[in-house]
Amino acid sequence: MSVLNNETTTVDTSAPELLLDQHVKYIQALDTKKNDLEYWLTEHLRVNGLYWGATALHILGHPGALDQEQIIEYLIKCQHDNGGFGGHIDHDPHILSTLSAVQVLITYDRLDAIQVDKVVDYISSLQNEDGSFSGDSWGETDTRFIFCAINCLSLLKRLDDKRLDLQKTIDYVVRCRNFDGGFGSSPGGESHAAQVYVCLGTLTILNALHYVDADQLGWWLSERQLKNGGLNGRPEKLEDVCYSWWVLSSLSMLQRTHWIDAPKLIRFILESQDTETGGIADRPGNMPDVFHTVFGIAGLSLLGYPGLVAVDPVYCMPRHVIQRIGLVDK
Repeated sequence: MSVLNNETTTVDTSAPELLLDQHVKYIQALDTKKNDLEYWLTEHLRVNGLYWGATALHILGHPGALDQEQIIEYLIKCQHDNGGFGGHIDHDPHILSTLSAVQVLITYDRLDAIQVDKVVDYISSLQNEDGSFSGDSWGETDTRFIFCAINCLSLLKRLDDKRLDLQKTIDYVVRCRNFDGGFGSSPGGESHAAQVYVCLGTLTILNALHYVDADQLGWWLSERQLKNGGLNGRPEKLEDVCYSWWVLSSLSMLQRTHWIDAPKLIRFILESQDTETGGIADRPGNMPDVFHTVFGIAGLSLLGYPGLVAVDPVYCMPRHVIQRIGLVDK
């Protein structure tokens, strides 16, 4: 039995088991595949990949499976003079990789290794007049970047920076809300589960969740579950393991995780495991990757799957880490 928001759900005992040891080995082996073309094509995602892998390992209960000092030394080399982090050494800084770097450093309790004030300078410089945030100096805007900025500043406990106008940010996010209750990447953009997560996360951190119609949005999110138990990101799309996080975490923030069929979702995630190599794919039968692995494991944690470390639904980090830095009560 597992507990979801004080509701009890029965775990399907006929579903496959979580291949915990194989997933640990899969993540440990990722940086050894330097003869694979994919390794070099994804170079720009290296810092994000570190966050995905380290977070998955912590939720699996294996925080020491990677070389912590090697990770810290690498991240230091990714920080630029302006405070931002690139996706890899000598790559331009971006808010996406900056958040991932900060999340990894906080998870390992090593913020002391970087220049935190410069990170705050970098993020504050990306806020636009309308309250949105750009992803980098080139100016692209997206609600994802707003969440990255607010998430990062919250983790650093620097949301009180006087250069920020948080009410404008709240107002901008609210303008991205649609008639169906969902949120898009910008005002007028199509509702999408991943954008719902980043907008809800932003509003939750900024204590502005009262702007959301929880029942209407909860209905839209619960409608993302298909007959096979998987979740999609918007109507008429295929199921995908990563939405086990985007949808479920959003429902958790709304306190409505009981609006989906949890045992069927657990089965879908577990059936998407690669029984030979470890790792989790987007759906059963496909090739695994670390992105879907972390969000599948994080989804299982939110569902109360036994043996996993609790994950925080807003920050997508181990809950004990968020408790350690004082952002939620112990």
